[in-house]
Amino acid sequence: MATWTELEAGAPELAARVQRRFEASKHNLLATLRRDGSPRISGIEVQHSGGQLWVGMMGGSRKAADLQRDPRLALHSAPVDLELVDGDAKVSGRAHEVVDPDEIRVWLGDLGTQPPGPFHLFRLEVDEVSIVRVEGDHLVIDAWRPDRGAWRVERT
Repeated sequence: MATWTELEAGAPELAARVQRRFEASKHNLLATLRRDGSPRISGIEVQHSGGQLWVGMMGGSRKAADLQRDPRLALHSAPVDLELVDGDAKVSGRAHEVVDPDEIRVWLGDLGTQPPGPFHLFRLEVDEVSIVRVEGDHLVIDAWRPDRGAWRVERT
């Protein structure tokens, strides 16, 4: 697992492209695992702050309970570009709930607003990042893992 800063150091262009895809829309998708092991897909806002990738969610939400029980997750940029010219970004990793008041205050300062009610905050560790785009008549997949570095696959 790696921090977002480690991704930026290892593959800066890919990190920037993936970050732009997640910031292109307020609404992204989070996949978590339910108690019985089946997948759950939920809407989520993703923030990049202080060299970290963050997700916050309403207090007591099902997706928060999922992550508290099993921290494995996948994020999807939910592209609105049907031609995938700008790409379809994905991140897989693990969530770590942040409960330290000082760390939460820093995150809130970077967020620039106060959530409307009780919330859960998770800092994400990255296991794999990828962005898939259509280039002409083929797919171009750029990916990165901390144990492998960056690579590209082209499929026609």
